[in-house]
Amino acid sequence: MTRDRSPRKLRRRDRNALIAASLAALSLTSSGCVVVHGEREVIPATTRAEAAKALKQFTNAYNAADKAYDGSLDADYTTGALGDIDAARLKAGNATSPDGNSTHSPLVLTDANYTIPKKAGWPRWFVADTKANKGGDARWLLVFMRDDLSEPWQASYLTLVAPDAVPEFKKDADGWAEAVPADSTELAVAPKNLSDDYTTYLKSGGSTFANGTHTSAWRVERQRNATRPGLATQYIDEPLTSGDYAPLALRTADGGALVFFTTHHYVKQTAAPGTSVPTPNKNVQALTKGEIKQSLTMEFVSNEVALDPGKEFDGAKVSVLGRVEGLTGAQGE
Repeated sequence: MTRDRSPRKLRRRDRNALIAASLAALSLTSSGCVVVHGEREVIPATTRAEAAKALKQFTNAYNAADKAYDGSLDADYTTGALGDIDAARLKAGNATSPDGNSTHSPLVLTDANYTIPKKAGWPRWFVADTKANKGGDARWLLVFMRDDLSEPWQASYLTLVAPDAVPEFKKDADGWAEAVPADSTELAVAPKNLSDDYTTYLKSGGSTFANGTHTSAWRVERQRNATRPGLATQYIDEPLTSGDYAPLALRTADGGALVFFTTHHYVKQTAAPGTSVPTPNKNVQALTKGEIKQSLTMEFVSNEVALDPGKEFDGAKVSVLGRVEGLTGAQGE
């Protein structure tokens, strides 16, 4: 089932929608001039200078939070899947090292390219494609979004992708990109359906997704883990599509789209009678409720990025380019 995991954001969007509706009634000033409404006008999500500032603010906040293991220090700069993963990581770190992260190494993001779509309405969002001092040669793709001009930009997605896998985006004469609607029928899979189709594929397979590390290879790994002697492992996968977990898509130069989407996973390990579940590491223990006796259920949030081909490429499959997953909770029984 799909769960709404960001009611605060949705309430704020409802409020903003009411404000926008009220302003629409005042579309003419007393002098008779038409008022331009940003909610309806197709404009760039931000400027390149503001995008660079948002990346710097996020990096500074992320490093401060990581050094202190204090989630309050970057909570204003993360949301969605990345916000869940980061908050749980910092919570576990604080539980095991309350004096802070003794192995902290600052994250440094360089060689940033900003892909900023023109669109109407909220949320506004853009993608930062950067090089990092962590993660090897992979490019870090960060999606920043906000629901109102008064809010800071928040990073909602983080995926790592091979440098040669980052596609060329469709841009206009001024260098602005094109956002693809979530319900687009021009792609192999509508972006709004990717999360559901991906979780279905993980369970049952199918022909929607191309073979790769995050598709066929992951299914094989799961099947292997499920058959270990003395330990049964079950997997439950759910789509996440509401609020700040909604998919975001950019038009690529070949007519397809690069889509960021979120999924939600449970992994339950149950030991055979007379045996016990392997003792998890200290970070898992820090996020576990209850006592681990016969079983351990771990909860994960995962954010993916995929190339979704245009329908004109008959038979082309969706390629999942990157996936970053994090433990967000656990239950012992």
